Amino acid sequence: MTASDSSRFTALLFAFVLFSSQVSLAYFSASFQTEGEVSLHPVKGLFRNRRQVCTDGTYKHEGRTCCLCAAGRRLESHCSAADDYGKCVLCDSGTYNSHPNALQRCEPCRSCEHPDANLEEEENCTPARNAKCRCQKDHFCISDTENCRICHACRICGTEGVRVDCTATNNTVCNERSEGLESGEKAAIIVSILVFAILIAAALYYMYVRRRKMRSRNLTPAQTNGNPAEVEFLPVKDLHLHLPDIAAILGWKDMKDVAMRSGISTTAIDSCKLDHPNNSEEQTLQLLVKWVEKQGMGASKDLIEILQKSDKHFKAEKVKEILQNDSTATSNNPV
Repeated sequence: MTASDSSRFTALLFAFVLFSSQVSLAYFSASFQTEGEVSLHPVKGLFRNRRQVCTDGTYKHEGRTCCLCAAGRRLESHCSAADDYGKCVLCDSGTYNSHPNALQRCEPCRSCEHPDANLEEEENCTPARNAKCRCQKDHFCISDTENCRICHACRICGTEGVRVDCTATNNTVCNERSEGLESGEKAAIIVSILVFAILIAAALYYMYVRRRKMRSRNLTPAQTNGNPAEVEFLPVKDLHLHLPDIAAILGWKDMKDVAMRSGISTTAIDSCKLDHPNNSEEQTLQLLVKWVEKQGMGASKDLIEILQKSDKHFKAEKVKEILQNDSTATSNNPV
């Protein structure tokens, strides 16, 4: 070994000894207590100071300051010394504590299986975290809190289409419907109108056919053959005997109509009315007598024709019955 190498080794040795003495001095100075006494167990004191740091906070119990149990745990027994932990144990399955605590029990986990709530589990429950629920597919929830208790079915849009899709926190928003009617609605309205029109047409046709049948029943065989003027019982020998009965069938209104159709003047008609005020039967009979005298031998035939042309078929039949009965009686009792 040369002289230069020996000098270098001596310098390094001196530096190491000096560093070791400084470290030892700092170590023993930290072991002094506040009252000036030196701790007999400096290493044990260092570990004790490190353990006394309560990372999750503290709480008071019987005058002592104890450390809180960490999240996911519960307190089984309190600390026996100040600034120390008690006995903390892990939460059982199905329970949790989400914050540092001094609770002797854990909270039960949330269930997402409520009937008719339409929920499903999004995150499982752990000792340090509660379960998290979410809405099932095609359902939404509007809630002021993070945890929803019930979800509702999303709206289904029709032909107008979807403007905003349904999400877990909002319902479906549909496009505004056009002011005009949809094709399906138009078709329904058209069909309804057609059915209504067909029903009305069927009712009118039924009434028309029924009326024709009723009118045909009132027609005599002679009228059906197209010749209403031919009746077997005419002429009648003495029509005057039946005028009161015929007048009762006609009535003033129809008798007046027959007279006007036959050309009797309004003055003659009014005179019958003035001669018997407030007595329509006498007014009708007087006007009928005048009309028969004007018509002569063909009075009965003309009366029936006028009534039929005026659609007074029922009264025409009644007059014919009177005249036919008279003709039958006359034929059975010849003079």
